[in-house]
Amino acid sequence: MLVGVVSDTHDNARYVEAAIETFETAGVDTVIHCGDVVAPFSAAPFDPDAVDDPDADWAFHAVRGNNDGEWALAGTIDAFGTYHGEFAELTLGGADFAVYHGTSEGIVDALLASGRYDYVCRGHTHERAHEERDGTTHLNPGGVPIPGREQDPAAVIVDTDSGEVTAHELG
Repeated sequence: MLVGVVSDTHDNARYVEAAIETFETAGVDTVIHCGDVVAPFSAAPFDPDAVDDPDADWAFHAVRGNNDGEWALAGTIDAFGTYHGEFAELTLGGADFAVYHGTSEGIVDALLASGRYDYVCRGHTHERAHEERDGTTHLNPGGVPIPGREQDPAAVIVDTDSGEVTAHELG
């Protein structure tokens, strides 16, 4: 199974469109957004029915980020996917995922140390991360560039069958 991961798009249409194009080209089965979508208009393009490719058909999961203040965001996402609130536990392609925006490093560290998940997906820092910790893969695709963290975000694709993780630049 192919799982696409993105985070911290912050209403940036260019990054949203680039992520969707990446996921569409790869043929992902599921898309995870690790929070800070921000507004409903930035979530709506992730609806597979809004994508130009008639073969695009992914499940969509999102968690709340610290900048997701619009109450309509949950309803927009729930119309085509699942809005999980602050945390999601997902089993995708036989792999266990924890999805959390990442506002508390202590919680991120506890999720990684728990040994319960194959993947811990997070955002918030706008810094890309791909590291292994005691059998758990820690992923952060980055986010829109901010001062001191000018690296463009990525769309990350996880192949749950092979364990391969690839980052695709969105800049």
